[in-house]
Amino acid sequence: MSIIDSIRGEYLRYKQLAEAAIAQVSEEHLSAAPNEESNSIAMVCWHVSGNLKSRFTGFLTSDGEKPWRNRDEEFDARTASRSALLAKWEEGWAALMSALSELSDDQLHRDVTIRGQALSVIEALHRSLAHTSYHVGQIVYLAKEKVGTGWTSLSIPRGKSADFNLNPAGQKPAEHVARLDPK
Repeated sequence: MSIIDSIRGEYLRYKQLAEAAIAQVSEEHLSAAPNEESNSIAMVCWHVSGNLKSRFTGFLTSDGEKPWRNRDEEFDARTASRSALLAKWEEGWAALMSALSELSDDQLHRDVTIRGQALSVIEALHRSLAHTSYHVGQIVYLAKEKVGTGWTSLSIPRGKSADFNLNPAGQKPAEHVARLDPK
């Protein structure tokens, strides 16, 4: 497996984790923030999408912080329907997947620029994957808080570690994605 394929798999794992969490939340709760200093699921989705779209549009040829991006606006309070939220979410992921499809492992040491700073492709990918997984964790946490006792675990359910360890399936990204995907 190539490094790019491995990174793509992890991105897809986190994308599916967020989507499986979002699917459990009522539409009204997607735009609800815990308090005025916190983000809603919609805000986090707007931010992740904006970040991915900016970073991966012209990934190898232009600065990753595009002049058309308004990062601060991504965190504005908003009311978003599930379909609008998922459409916005997909914009960023489409830019990422397009860029990854054009990369190969022999390009990992090339430089890209983000906010005027040079990073190798591998550094930029790792930084982005960490950033994305951080925000997916927020989405999962916010969703779990909203759903409460009706929450369906997206990993090993509480108190079930010993059972899982008897048959530890689904640990590779593609297996985990398949387990989470309701289709």
